[in-house]
Amino acid sequence: MSITSQQVSQARALLARGVAIPAQPLALNAARQLDERRQRALSRYYIDAGVGGLAVGVHTTQFAIRDVGLYEPVLRLAMEEATTWAPGRELAMVAGVCGRTDQALKEAKLATGLGYHAGLLSLAAMKGATEDELIAHVEAVAQEIPVVGFYLQPAVGGMQLPASFWARFAAIDNVVAIKVAPFHRYRTLDVIRGVVAARAEDRITLYTGNDDHIVLDLVTPFTVMRDGQPVTVRFQGGLLGHWSVWTKGAVDILARCKAAASSAADGAVSAGMLALDSRVTDCNSAFFDVANDFHGCIAGCHEILRRQGLLEGIWCLDPAEGLSPGQKEELDRVSAQHADLADDAFVAANLQRWLA
Repeated sequence: MSITSQQVSQARALLARGVAIPAQPLALNAARQLDERRQRALSRYYIDAGVGGLAVGVHTTQFAIRDVGLYEPVLRLAMEEATTWAPGRELAMVAGVCGRTDQALKEAKLATGLGYHAGLLSLAAMKGATEDELIAHVEAVAQEIPVVGFYLQPAVGGMQLPASFWARFAAIDNVVAIKVAPFHRYRTLDVIRGVVAARAEDRITLYTGNDDHIVLDLVTPFTVMRDGQPVTVRFQGGLLGHWSVWTKGAVDILARCKAAASSAADGAVSAGMLALDSRVTDCNSAFFDVANDFHGCIAGCHEILRRQGLLEGIWCLDPAEGLSPGQKEELDRVSAQHADLADDAFVAANLQRWLA
């Protein structure tokens, strides 16, 4: 059964708030099996940190959960915590949806059945498809779940997608938001140009996934021309693997960005906010293991959570995934130099309650 217009409207409204959405990691034990207690603790941590939603079954959760039967259990655990840990708060619940069309449709239906509001649609499995084939794929999935587009950077499996694709993508009725994460300014502008060309800027909310310029995305007015007139759009929130760690600080940063964007005279951005962008990007270089082409991007986030006690270890489903040479030292460096951006005290004060 296809989704209703009410479901689409609800998803659009929840995401239009412009919130912080961490991409949830996968908590494993030493046997590389699901650690349900710590998986629940992660959701509780994020909720208490003040996030406006959770993204589950996405890249940070490890795409391989689908190969070991963990996709449904992990989505279910997060939804249970989202509905019981903070009664009365409605979070935007986003499920990762990937694979070719048959698989993506099954995942979309499962996520909708669990109560997820939208699907973050990865197109990585569609490499080699024509633009027409990609759009047909999106249209099919959008009948089963409101869609959040996902421009995934090629370094971790994405493909280059031109403005013409994003214009057609944004014209699809049940698309409610786009996570822009190519880590590339020209390609980021391609998405914005496409949304404006489709005249969809008022119904599609832009979320930054550009971990290399989180703050800059959130404070920048992006202006493109349409019919000879300037059209300005902004990123309203973030859906980020980076925000799976130091999440209380991330929520605070988003609030600062929103305040700066709304109060800036003539669109001016303070030097302090620009400086904050460079500091956050420096942290991301260690978290995401930029020096080694992102090999340790998941393990790096795990290591921060392990140091705080939220995870028992940094194990990934793939034994070959771990910290790269020198990454531990980089994590030590940014943790010391940017300690004011962390939330160690917040985690320490609440950890036992989350693990209970």
